[in-house]
Amino acid sequence: KMDYFCATAVILYSIYLCCVRTLGLRRPGVSSMVGVLLILTFTSHVSYLTFVSFDYGYNMAANVSIGMVNLLWWLCWCWQNRRTLPYWWKCVLVVLLLHGLALLELLDFPPLLWVFDAHAVWHLSTVPVHVLFYSFLIDDSLYLLNTEKMGVKVE
Repeated sequence: KMDYFCATAVILYSIYLCCVRTLGLRRPGVSSMVGVLLILTFTSHVSYLTFVSFDYGYNMAANVSIGMVNLLWWLCWCWQNRRTLPYWWKCVLVVLLLHGLALLELLDFPPLLWVFDAHAVWHLSTVPVHVLFYSFLIDDSLYLLNTEKMGVKVE
C-alpha cells in the first residue's frame, strides 16, 4: 500500500511544484488553493483504497490521469520558457524520461534473471533521472535568485 500511496503523493507533489513555479510567484493564493485541492485529492484517493476497495485498476487509472496533468503542465511551462531559460531542456528530458519509464509499471514483464521484474527495473531506472531533475532545480533556483537580486519581475 505504501508504494501506491507514495507514488500518488510524488505525482501530486510534482503538480504542486509546477503550480508554484508557474503561478505561485504571481498568485500565491491560487497556488495555496491548488495545494489544498491536491491534499484533498490525495486524502480521498488513500481513503478509497484503504476503506472501500484496494483496487489496482482504479489506482493505476488515477495515477495515469494525474500523471498526464503533471506531464502536460510541465511541458507547457518548458515550451513557454524555452527562449529565456537555457536549462529548460533538463525539465523536458526529466518529464519525458519519467513518463516513458512509467511504462515499466504499466507493461509488466516476467523477472529478468529471475530477479528483476518490471517494478524493480522501474525503481532502479528512475534513480539517475532524479539527479538530472535536481540539476534542473538548482539551475532554476539560481535563476530566480539572480533575477530577484537584479530586481527583475519573474513572470
